[in-house]
Amino acid sequence: MSTPSMATRLAQQMAESQVYWQTETGRSLWETQRACLGPLVEERKGGHSLEMGMGPSLMTMSAIPHVIRWSPTRATAESSSTLICPPSHLALPDRSLEVVVIHHWLEHLPDAHHTLKEAARVTSDSGVLVLFGFNPLGLNGLTQRWRKQQANYPWSGQWRTANRLRDWLAFVDFEVERVDYCCFRGPMSTTCRERWESLGRRHNLPLGESYMIQAHRRQRHAPVERLKFGLRAPVTPSSLGATRTSASARYPTSQRRLEKDSEGE
Repeated sequence: MSTPSMATRLAQQMAESQVYWQTETGRSLWETQRACLGPLVEERKGGHSLEMGMGPSLMTMSAIPHVIRWSPTRATAESSSTLICPPSHLALPDRSLEVVVIHHWLEHLPDAHHTLKEAARVTSDSGVLVLFGFNPLGLNGLTQRWRKQQANYPWSGQWRTANRLRDWLAFVDFEVERVDYCCFRGPMSTTCRERWESLGRRHNLPLGESYMIQAHRRQRHAPVERLKFGLRAPVTPSSLGATRTSASARYPTSQRRLEKDSEGE
């Protein structure tokens, strides 16, 4: 993945995807995805975040002060602060980011599971990993099987279900907190209808064109060592501090002798 030819290939895929996101269909999908992501990132105030996006930035509404954008090459970088590196070897410290967003890249990477592993590595213990993907079980996803023969984006990608990515996340020790489906429209429609969007989002129907997965690191609790109370000797009244003594134990020896002498007289 670190070879120049692979980086060039990823840059070409990113350039091809921009054509789709500039269409009415792509813009409508991007707007609904941004509406799904907004409440999640608006609650986080500090730290750093990373966005690996195929389309325009979704993190513009984020309150996180330092938002990092990733790009495969300098030619596709949007600014001088863009992170340029192989997606399977992110040049970032472990557990350093509060939010990591992967926007449709897992559908176009030959070693997508390596990229997911890297994204999990740089996500902090209190952070969230967000995955966007096209839903193969949605209404438009059902036509993806025969439209995949077309080489243009997004039909050229490998669409995976949310449950499949759930298994991938479990492998990197992450667990899914929530799956949101967005962009509800008919096969012949170019926009996500407000009426259908409201209905689909309210009931979170798994028929949306896209899904957003929120995942966090699985917390490992320290094992609790329970103390075992054992008695090596049988319990006796003396061991409990409550004893019943005989008359010979209550009086000293001299007193017992006087009592014995008086009885003899």
